[in-house]
Amino acid sequence: MSAAAEFPEQPASRGLITISIMLATIMQAIDTTIANVALPSMQGGMSATQDQISWVLTSYIVAAAIMTPVTGVLAGRLGRKKVFLASVVGFTVASMLCGASASLGQIVFFRLLQGVFGAGLVPLSQAVLLDTYPREKHGSAMAIWGLGVMVGPIIGPSLGGYLTEYYNWRWVFYINLPVGLIAFAGIMASVPESRLNGSRGFDYFGFVLLSLAIGALQLLLDRGQSLDWFASREIVIETVATVLFLYMFLVHTFSAESPFIQPAMFADRNFVVGLIYIFIIGTTLYATLALLPPFMQQLMGFPVVTTGFVLAPRGMGTMVAMMLVGRLVGRVDTRLLIFTGLSLTVLALFLMGQFTAEVSIPLIVTTGIIQGLGFGFVFVPLSTSTFATLPPHFRTEGTAMYSLMRNIGSSIGISIVVTLLARNTQVNHANLAEAMQPFRLALSPENLPAVWNWTTTVGAAALNGEVTRQALTIAYLNDFRLIMWITVASMPLLLVLRRKAGK
Repeated sequence: MSAAAEFPEQPASRGLITISIMLATIMQAIDTTIANVALPSMQGGMSATQDQISWVLTSYIVAAAIMTPVTGVLAGRLGRKKVFLASVVGFTVASMLCGASASLGQIVFFRLLQGVFGAGLVPLSQAVLLDTYPREKHGSAMAIWGLGVMVGPIIGPSLGGYLTEYYNWRWVFYINLPVGLIAFAGIMASVPESRLNGSRGFDYFGFVLLSLAIGALQLLLDRGQSLDWFASREIVIETVATVLFLYMFLVHTFSAESPFIQPAMFADRNFVVGLIYIFIIGTTLYATLALLPPFMQQLMGFPVVTTGFVLAPRGMGTMVAMMLVGRLVGRVDTRLLIFTGLSLTVLALFLMGQFTAEVSIPLIVTTGIIQGLGFGFVFVPLSTSTFATLPPHFRTEGTAMYSLMRNIGSSIGISIVVTLLARNTQVNHANLAEAMQPFRLALSPENLPAVWNWTTTVGAAALNGEVTRQALTIAYLNDFRLIMWITVASMPLLLVLRRKAGK
C-alpha cells in the first residue's frame, strides 16, 4: 500500500498535525544555530579552550549527520509515529541535560544525544506533511514546512543572543522544554501511525560504513582550519577514512541484496537534481549565516543582541516569499520560481560583495531581506519538485537523504568560507603592508592622523590594526562573491528538472 493511502483525508485534523510537527521542526532547526552565540559564555563558565568548546557544536553536527539516513529505516520497521514521538522526547530530555551540564564532558555528551534524537525530526515532519496533504496542496504544505526549516536557523542567533545576554546560556537549551511538551502532545493526539515494513532487514554493515564516512567527513571539515588542514596528520587520516569508507559504502550499496539506502531512489531525475540543489542551498545559506555575525561583531563592533536583530529581517523575507510561493506552486512553472529565487540570491550576494567596514545597517537589512526572499522562492518549489515524481514508498527515506544533503552542504560551505577567510586575510594583509612604504608621500607622518604615526610604537600598532581590518574586510567580500558565483553556476541545472510528473 502506498504511503499516501496510509494517511486518509482528514481535513479537520490537518491543522493540529501541521502545528504539532512544525513545533518539533522549528525546535530542531533553531537549535542548529542558537548555541553558536552562547559559546563564549559556555567557554568562560567551563574554563575551556576555543578548540575544546567547539566540540559542543561538532558533537551535535556529527551525531545528527550520522543518524539522519537511518530515519527512514527506523520509521519503516517501528512506525513513523513511534519514531517521531521518541525523537521529540529524546531531543527535549537531552536539551534539559545540556542546560544542566556541570562540565565540558557532560555537555558534549548530551549534545551528541541531542543530535542523535534530533536527526529524524526534520525528515519525518516533511514526510508526514507530504502524506497528510493531497498532491495538489504539496506546494502549500512545503511552504509551511519550509518556514520552520529555513527561518529557524536565521532566528536562532537572535534568540540565542537575547537569552544569553539577559538570562544565561543554559536557557538556550531550557527553552526547548515547553515546545517539546506541546509538540509531543499534538503528535500523540493527531498523527496517525504508518504501515510497518517488516520485510526489509536492517543493513548494519552499510549503516556502519556510511556512519564512518560521514563522521570522518564532519570531523575533517570542522577541525581542518584549526589544524592547518593537510599539515596535520589527523586531517590526513580523516580524509583517507572518508574516501575509503565512502567507496566501500557505494560498492556495498550497488552489490548488496537489501542495502541501507535503496539505489532505486536515484533513478528519479527530479529527486537527484533536488539533492544537488539542496546541497547548494545548504552551502549558500549557512555559509552566509556563518560570515555575517563575525563581520558585524569584529569589523563593525556590534554587540551580540544587535547582530541578532539586524539578521532577523532576513527571516521575515523568507516567510513572506514562502507564503506567496506556496500559492503559486502548481500555477507557475516551478523552474521559473526557483530561477527567480536564485536571481534574488545572486543580487543580494552581489550587493554584499560591495560592503565596506562602515556599511550602513539599512543596507545590511536590505540585502538580508532580498536574500531571504530568494531562499523562500527556491525552497518551496524545490521541495515540491524533488518529491513530485518519487514513489510514495521512498518518501521517508527520500526526505532523510534530502536533509542529509542539506546538512553536508552546510558543513562543507562553512568550512570553505572560514578557511578562505583566514587564508585571504593573511594574503591581503601582506599585499597591503607591502604597499605601506615609508617613502611614499601619503604615508609621511605629517600626512597621517596622529593615531597612525608609524614613527611611534603606538602609532605603528594602530596602523597595523587598520591594515588588518581592511584585509579582513576584503576577505569577507571575496567569500560573498564566491558564494554568489556558486549560486550562478547552479542555475543551468534547472534545465534538467521536470516541471511535473511526465513533463
